[in-house]
Amino acid sequence: MTTSSPCDLVIFDCDGVLVDSEALACVVHAEVLTQHGYPISAEQVHDRFLGRSAREARLEVERELGRTLPDAYTAQLKATIDRVFDEKLQPIPYIADALAGLSPRICVASSGTPTRIRRSLGTAGLLGHFTPHLFSAMQVDRGKPAPDLFLFAAAQMNTPPARCLVIEDSVPGVTAARAAGMTVLGFHGGSHCRPATSVALRAAGANATFNDMRALPDLIAQSLNRDEITAI
Repeated sequence: MTTSSPCDLVIFDCDGVLVDSEALACVVHAEVLTQHGYPISAEQVHDRFLGRSAREARLEVERELGRTLPDAYTAQLKATIDRVFDEKLQPIPYIADALAGLSPRICVASSGTPTRIRRSLGTAGLLGHFTPHLFSAMQVDRGKPAPDLFLFAAAQMNTPPARCLVIEDSVPGVTAARAAGMTVLGFHGGSHCRPATSVALRAAGANATFNDMRALPDLIAQSLNRDEITAI
């Protein structure tokens, strides 16, 4: 059953919110960086780069290395992620049903590249819910935690920021949404999430946290009065 909602636009992050990709990506990112002379674990990738764009992660690594990573790094990272995602990527449980139960317009605002966003959503069978409303950090000067991407998505969708609700799984994403003046729900149901993820998302400014997409339509219906939103 479709649930009415006081918000006009729901903006979804992609990785870790629509597709259960973050744990897979952290392993690949760590392996490829290590092979190119920057030893790092998947846990460290999670802690440092989760929710940020690959462009910004690369620049940070290059500053620490004092050199530019070769073009082969980017090509290897993309090819390995493509292969792993094609083999293993799954949608977040119950997300398709949750999307079918929403009445506001929806879009995606992700730190991934446009190609990555489309490929991931296509693999997970979710692309049809969102196309053509897919927005990437590559389209703005500053990625998350800056508000630029969410403000860009809202402008493209002709929606005031105050009428937008963001679904995010990372601290940089929550920080960006709040800086954009938007209500934000923190999702901590992905396989990459830890017991403390909910607390971290709340501390970053999430109005509520939840770990089951079946709760999303009701949470959105509560979004008019932010004080009434309850954690799940």
